[in-house]
Amino acid sequence: MTSTVQPTRVSLADVTPPIALGPLDGRYRSAVAPLVDHLSEAALNRERLHVEVEWLIVLCNGTDTVPGPVVPGAPSLTDTEITYLRAIPATFGATEIAELGAIERETVHDVKAVEYFIKRRIADAPEILGETNLPAVSELVHFACTSEDVNNLSYALMVRGAVTDVWLPAATALADQLADMAREHAEVPMLSRTHGQPATPTTMGKELAVLTHRLRRQLRRVEGAEFLGKLNGATGTFGAHTVAVPGADWPAVSRGFVEHLGLTWNPLTTQIESHDWQAEVYADVARFNRILHNLATDVWTYISMGFFTQIPVAGATGSSTMPHKVNPIRFENAEANLEISCSLLDTLGATLVTSRLQRDLTDSTTQRNIGPAFGHSLLAIDNVRRGLQALAVNADLMAEDLDENWEVLGEPVQSAMRAASVAGVEGMENPYERLKELTRGNRVDQARMREFVGGLGLPDDVAARLAELTPASYTGIAARLVDEYLD
Repeated sequence: MTSTVQPTRVSLADVTPPIALGPLDGRYRSAVAPLVDHLSEAALNRERLHVEVEWLIVLCNGTDTVPGPVVPGAPSLTDTEITYLRAIPATFGATEIAELGAIERETVHDVKAVEYFIKRRIADAPEILGETNLPAVSELVHFACTSEDVNNLSYALMVRGAVTDVWLPAATALADQLADMAREHAEVPMLSRTHGQPATPTTMGKELAVLTHRLRRQLRRVEGAEFLGKLNGATGTFGAHTVAVPGADWPAVSRGFVEHLGLTWNPLTTQIESHDWQAEVYADVARFNRILHNLATDVWTYISMGFFTQIPVAGATGSSTMPHKVNPIRFENAEANLEISCSLLDTLGATLVTSRLQRDLTDSTTQRNIGPAFGHSLLAIDNVRRGLQALAVNADLMAEDLDENWEVLGEPVQSAMRAASVAGVEGMENPYERLKELTRGNRVDQARMREFVGGLGLPDDVAARLAELTPASYTGIAARLVDEYLD
C-alpha cells in the first residue's frame, strides 16, 4: 500500500533573496530592468527627495522669475550647500533605501518619512560642511506642502523619465527596424488577402511601411506629451502658504518651481493634480501597443503561410515533442504582453481622471502599477524586435502564390474596359459583370485570362499593357509609396 505521508514543503515566501511574485521582476527582468530606475518604489522615493530638496532651495533662493528668499529671514544657500542637498537624492542607493524604509515603519506615512530622512541629512551637514546655514532651514523641508504636492511632481518626473529615456527609444528603434525591412522588401510582390481571400497584389515592403507609418504617428503623439505638475497646498488654494507668508506671490513661485523641474504648471487643481495628462499619455501608448499587436498577428499569419521563414537559433527547442518546429514565440509573447499592458493602461487612464470631491486615495495605489503597464509594453517591444531579426522573406513562395491566382487581374481588366468605354470604344458594356462571370468562384490561369483579354477588342496599347500584366507585376506604385512617403 502506498504511503500517504507527504514531506513538509519549503515555503517559497520565506526564501531569501525574495522570489519575485510577478514575471517582470523574475523571468523577464533583463528586458525591463531600465524601467526600475524610473517607475519602481525606490525611484518614487528618490524623486520625492528630489522634489523636496528643490522646493527647499527655491524657498531660500527663489526662482528665475521670483527672487529669493521666498520665506522672509531664510538665508540664501551657497553653492556648496545646494550641492550637498542635491546629493541627497543623487546618492540614494541600497543603504539609503533601507534607512528610509525603517523611518517609514515608524511614521506609517511614506512622504513624512521622506521629510524626516532629509532632516537627518541636514542635521549631519555641520559635521561634513563645517559652518553652514542648513540646520536653520530644516523646518522649510515640506513647507506648506500636502503629500500630493510632492507626489504629483514625483510621478510626473518618473513617467517623463520612463517615457523619454526608456520606452520611446525602444519603441523608436522598433519602428526604425521595421522601416528598414519595409525599404528592403519594397519591391517584393505579395498576394493580398482581404477578408482572408486572394485580392489585389501588394508588396511585403508596402505592408510593413503601413504599420511603420501608423506606429510612428503614435510615437509623435507620445513625444509631444505634456507632463503637468502642481504645488498649491491641501485643496489647491495656497491656503497655508498665504497665511504663513502673505507677502509672497505664491502662484508665481509655484509656477517657477514646477517649470524649474521641467514640467508644465497646472494652476487649477483640488488637492491632487488632475492626472488628465497621464490618461492622455497612457491612451497614446496603448494605441501604439494595439498597432504593434496588429503587426504581431500579421507577421504570425505570414509565418504560418510561409511568406516569412524563421531563422533557427542554434540549440533552441521549438516544440518539446515535434523536433521540426520553429514556433513564432516572440510574436505570441508580444501579443500577450501587449494585451496586459493595454488593460493596465486603460485602467490607469479611466481611474486616475476621477477623484471624489477634493481628494480620495484611489490614485495612490493605482499609480503604483504604472511600472507594470510600461513593463509589459517594453517586454513586447523587445520580443517583436528579436522576432523580426530572425525573419527571412520567402519570395519564391510568394511568387508561386501569385501565379496560382490570375483571377485577381479581373480588377484591372474591368477598370481598363471602363476607361475604354468612356473614351468611346465599342463593345465595353458591363465590364464588371463580365469579369465577375469569368472569375468569381473560378480559378483562372494565365492562358484563360489572356484569351479573354485578347477577345475584348481593346485598343492596341491597352491590350498590350494588359497582355504584359501578371499578378506579380500588378502591384501599382507600392514601391514608390514606400520610397516617397515612409518618413
